[in-house]
Amino acid sequence: MTAAAGEPPATGEPRLVILVPLFNDWAVASLMLAELDGVLARHGLDAHVVLVDDGSTEPRPAAFPARPLPALRGLEVLSLRRNLGHQRAIAIGLAFVHAERPCDAVAVMDGDGEDAPADVPRLLAKYREHGGERIVFAARTRRSESLTFRVGYQAFKVVHRILIGLPVKVGNFSVVPRRLLDRLVVISELWNHYAAAVIKARLPHETIDTSRGPRLAGRSSMNLVSMVVHGLSAMAVYGEIIGVRLLCTMLVLIALAGGVFAALILVPPLTGVQVPLSAALTAGTLLVILAQAVLMAFVFVFIVLGARPGFTFLPIRDFRFFVGEVVALDREPAA
Repeated sequence: MTAAAGEPPATGEPRLVILVPLFNDWAVASLMLAELDGVLARHGLDAHVVLVDDGSTEPRPAAFPARPLPALRGLEVLSLRRNLGHQRAIAIGLAFVHAERPCDAVAVMDGDGEDAPADVPRLLAKYREHGGERIVFAARTRRSESLTFRVGYQAFKVVHRILIGLPVKVGNFSVVPRRLLDRLVVISELWNHYAAAVIKARLPHETIDTSRGPRLAGRSSMNLVSMVVHGLSAMAVYGEIIGVRLLCTMLVLIALAGGVFAALILVPPLTGVQVPLSAALTAGTLLVILAQAVLMAFVFVFIVLGARPGFTFLPIRDFRFFVGEVVALDREPAA
């Protein structure tokens, strides 16, 4: 018999809630839950699963889940009042679990199978290894997406490293200890990007190497626009860092351009060597453009820093505005 929700399982394993955001992917989520249930059963684990329905336009099938899930202590759907996007669904889900579902740890994973259920016990093993004191992320060593996605992702990693100075190593797939969940739900940047918020807030974390699995069925709803928005959301968490780095770069460039312009002006009277007028005009124009860029960088930095005292979204405070209904599902549907 599995433990009741909120009670420790008989094995002494941590009380685990698994948080799964989804949008319309009911069929593939059913396959993922069946696979997850098998993995948990083989490892003597159980968990309470919260599916965050991110304003799906397709209704949940009547036969969902499609098969019994005996390794789950509970299964429920948290429906959002509107579609908010993957990262914000995670933010609301984490705040909901913190407030409403007592647990020792929360696992965050996608519902399409690309976050392999077989890696959940590995994440938990790393979690136990560190005494439940660190967030454990799955670091991708191999990806299964299309060539176009992989090329775009590599470009994003390069731009991210240049603008922020930090590598991109992890995504959403992770285990969060309750003690750090208490800290995570007061980080407003969680509204933009979960992993970036953890790293920026300097919450202690570790990684394990994993391979991203294939999607269990169907096609992803993520398109070019959503991929770009996702990448920009991650970088927006580091707005002040990007602003300062751009400002410093512009100051260096304007100093170099100023030196070149001064040299072009001073060379003729000092050496008698004639400098083409077009060269001086080009240097002067570049100097003016860089001066405007420096001014814009200053304004950007001050806007970002000025916004820091205000919390437009605080997960622990505001998540309830977006929660519609919470429906407990039968883990043993009729045949």
